[in-house]
This record gives sequence, C-alpha cells and structure tokens, in this order.
Amino acid sequence: MAFRIVRSLAPAALLVLAQACAPLPNAARPLAAIAPPQQPSAEDPGVVTAADPRAAAAGAEMLRLGGSATDAAIATMLALTVVEPQSSGIGGGGFLVTADEAGRVESFDGREMAPSAATPDWFTVDGKVLSHADAVAGGRSVGVPGNLRLAAAAHALHGKLPWRVLFGPAIRLAGEGFAITPRLASTLAMAPDIAGLDPAGRALFFGADGAPLPVGTVVRNPALAATFEKVAALGADSFYLGDNAKGIAARVGTAPRNPAPMSTADLAAYKAKQRDPVCGSYRVWRVCSMGPPSAGGITVLQTLGTLERFDLKAMGPASPTAWHLIAEAERLAFADRDGYLADPDFAPVPTAGLLDPAYLAARSALISDKATMDSAAPGKPAGATDRFAMARPIPENGTTHFAAVDRWGNAASYTSTIESAFGSGLMVGGYYLNNELTDFNLDPNRDGKATANRVEAGKRPRSSMSPVVVYGPDGHLRLIAGAAGGYTIPPQVIRVIIGTLDWNMTARDAITQGIVMPAPGALAVEAGTPLAAMVPALQALGHAKVVAVPMRLKANAIEWVPGSAGGHWVGAADPRSEGATASP
Repeated sequence: MAFRIVRSLAPAALLVLAQACAPLPNAARPLAAIAPPQQPSAEDPGVVTAADPRAAAAGAEMLRLGGSATDAAIATMLALTVVEPQSSGIGGGGFLVTADEAGRVESFDGREMAPSAATPDWFTVDGKVLSHADAVAGGRSVGVPGNLRLAAAAHALHGKLPWRVLFGPAIRLAGEGFAITPRLASTLAMAPDIAGLDPAGRALFFGADGAPLPVGTVVRNPALAATFEKVAALGADSFYLGDNAKGIAARVGTAPRNPAPMSTADLAAYKAKQRDPVCGSYRVWRVCSMGPPSAGGITVLQTLGTLERFDLKAMGPASPTAWHLIAEAERLAFADRDGYLADPDFAPVPTAGLLDPAYLAARSALISDKATMDSAAPGKPAGATDRFAMARPIPENGTTHFAAVDRWGNAASYTSTIESAFGSGLMVGGYYLNNELTDFNLDPNRDGKATANRVEAGKRPRSSMSPVVVYGPDGHLRLIAGAAGGYTIPPQVIRVIIGTLDWNMTARDAITQGIVMPAPGALAVEAGTPLAAMVPALQALGHAKVVAVPMRLKANAIEWVPGSAGGHWVGAADPRSEGATASP
C-alpha cells in the first residue's frame, strides 16, 4: 500500500461507547489559488448529507442558488449550530477536506487552540490532575474556536456565493425557531448539568420547573440570530475581534466552574491553516484525509494499509474473521496514535514513517487470521523520536459530520465539533463554547517523559475526526465520508470504506451495518445488529472479553453511482441519527 503526504482508538470507557511517498514539511503552507470553474453538469445538481434534515436543506439551498460544495458545507455548519447545539457549531472547530474532479485535494485545519496562558500543567489544580469529568465543564476546557476562520479561508478559495448568503438559512432557523428533536431532547436529559450550566442555556432549553423542554417544543434563539447577522455583514473578523471576542474572554475567565484566563489577543491571533492532506492507495482506490493534528486520517490509512494483504472481499461482511482482522489492524493504529500523534507545529510527527509501505507491511505481519495479538504497542516508524511517552487513552465524544458535492463535481467533507455534549456548557452570543482542551493529555507526563499531546500555549489538541474522500481507479471521485463519536470515528469511517469498496454495499448499507472495534480491555460489538451473533466466534479467535454494547454512532457519506447516463451522486445518512440527505 503506497502512501504519501500530498501537497495542493484513543480508546475510552465502554460507557462512552454506549453513549456515544516523500516526506514533506508538516508546517502549514500558504493558501493555494482557486482553480478555474468547471463546466456545470445539468444532469446532476449535487447533494448534501448531514445529521439533521434542516441543516442538509440549508446546504442544498446553496447548491440551488449556484453555490459550490464549500458554500453548501459552510451553510450546513452554520445551521447545525442552531439545530444540533449539543454536537458542533461556531463555538467549536473542525477539519475540512475539499476535492475536485481533477484529483486535487486540499485540507483546512480549524481545530481549536489553547490560549497563551496555557501550560503543560493546565489541568493540574492544587497539585492534582483533574479527572476528565471534572475538567469538562467551565472555562479551563475552552479552546479558541476555529470554525469561522476555517469557513472564511475555505470560502475565499472555493466559494461562489457571497459570504452573507451562506448565513440565510441559519439566521431563519435561529430567529423564527426550530423544533426540539428526539435526539436533542435525549441529550438534554443525559447532560442537564452541562446544557444548563449557563443561564442562557437554561433559558433556551429548560422549562420553569428546571426540566428539559420536550420533543417538538419550538425554540427561538434571537441572540444567535444576531451573532450570525453581524458575522454575515462584517465577516469572520467580527467574531474574533470586538464585542464577541470580549464576551468569550470574559465568559471563560468568570465561568462558574473552572474559570481560566483567555484574552481577546488569543482570539485575534487565531488562524485557520491549510495543511498537507494525507493520501494513499487502498487496492485500486486513492484515499485522502486530514493530516495532523488529526490522528483520524492516519489511523484510517494505517488500518487500510495493514489490511490490504487480506482478501476481505472474499470473506464478506458476515465473516467474524474479517471483523477480527479489522479490529486487530485498528488496535495497532490506535497504539501508534497514542504514541506519536499531536499538533505537528509542536511535536515532530513521523507522518511519512507511519504511512510507509514497508512499515505497514511489518505491522501487518503482527496480525493473524487465526488468533488475536497478545498486545498492541506502538511501532518504530522512520522519523520517530523517543522523546515522548505513550499517552494514556483520552475519552472523546460529540461531533458531527456533513458532506456536499456540487454540480461541477467538487466535494467538501467536513467534520465539526464542540467535543462533549454541549461542550463546556458556557454560552456566548447564543452558541455553546467547546471543551476541546480536554482532548489534550490532562496529565502532561508519563513514566518520567512528556507526552506529545500535552497542553501548550497556542497548541491544537489531537483529534479523531476523519473526513475522507476516495477516488476510483478512473480518477473520478467515488466516495466522500466521515463520522461523529470520538474514538469511534476512525472505525466508523473504515467500515464505510470497506463496506462500499470491498463488499459492494451501498454507502447507506455500509453505514447501517453494525460495527466491531477495539475498546479498553475488550472487543466491542454493536448490540442490536446481526454482528452481535459473532461474539462466540470472536471469542474463539482469542479475544478474551467480547462485549455487545449499544453505540450512539453517526456517519454520513456521498457516493458516485455509475449508470447508463453516466452516473449520479447519492447521499447516505446514518439511521441511528436524525440524518438526512437533500438535493437542490
């Protein structure tokens, strides 16, 4: 499997599961010039897929107005800020991968950033490292949001519609109101202390009796509508400068829990970065994703690389051996992730070594189709340093993924997050602020060594987010995909890729099928799916503990389906969520 960096599990608790080429510089490079527009296709106007039908409709509206896939993705992100406030929004960050029919792939890093006051001991209070649960709520977990800077950078390159037009659907949803869905209601019930930590959150989503508002209640968020109107008129700078920046800094610094210093200068200094995506071949397909500080893209590519020597197609999706092999490959990739992945501006990430075909062949040799490995430890890829210790697993949650393809065949694959449900619980201007800094290693050291993913001023935390695009052997875009759900994200994306490409499933069927994946001290199988019947067979392969657990998975994809008229795009959304697809 040949991989190169292209220019142009951190496992968590089972409870979280139930809830939820030549090396090139890692530094960000200057933004590239936008390509000349392609000729539109009258036969296929494009499609959008998202975790909420109202957000998908917002993206489709942009396509109908003649917008690009990037325009549609931005409008979808803004609408999700309103209707899916528990998962993402302008108070958080994300990764965007764009692709065109000429084979050019670009990636944008809008990951949140630690404030200038942050130190490796950021989560040490009175000499004791905070637990993850204690660190989530309040100011100390908040990173400088990146989504609007990301959106502005991508729009400057790939947007066709005026910036202000992208905000129209979100402004309407916030100002005119939106109905609470079953998923939002259930999340409010699961996390009332976070959703209602801020008086603004309590006023929006809780009744006078203190109970979460029921399904169907229409919620209006005039403060968020006003925020959108200002940013639509004045640009992203109005979010990072002036009154909004002052509001974020003040809210973080005076939070009712874990107050922490964040300055208006921290917000003013934030920049989205265009990174080098990671790409590689899997059998006859070319797969591209986000590079570091995303660990997800490398995890996906490493897993596919170690699996390539196995005939998964012949085994099929009903084979326990196939799922055993997938989980074993993921275990190895997760171990490398915990040992080496971090913000490349702060730690030397051996990306080329991790994706080198010879290295992946050596890792693959550790996998057997007859039995499980005794343990999975990080390997020794070229370029690796022993300067850092392997980190302990970090719980991750939340997030949302959405994707768009336009009439010119351009694609946008965008994963966005505020981390845990309702982020830090703090609100400014009608939106929740993230708790993304808990994606750093809270304890900066292990075994007397620093960890690569420790907190540092201006650093971006490692992420599992894995937006992908896949090209077919003919050079045509074949699949755009991504997922939400913390450390389950790479396994979800891997399942969609293998299901669609190896097992000839539709993208929707590949999403709908169950999942088998590594978990702490166990192998997890999604309960309520046909795969749950594989538990005895997986145990026979040597997995000492195999558990069937419910999983709050959430994936979205778009696939190209060839046909007599040339083919067409088909969107797919996870039936476990409230996802939907929409066309102009």
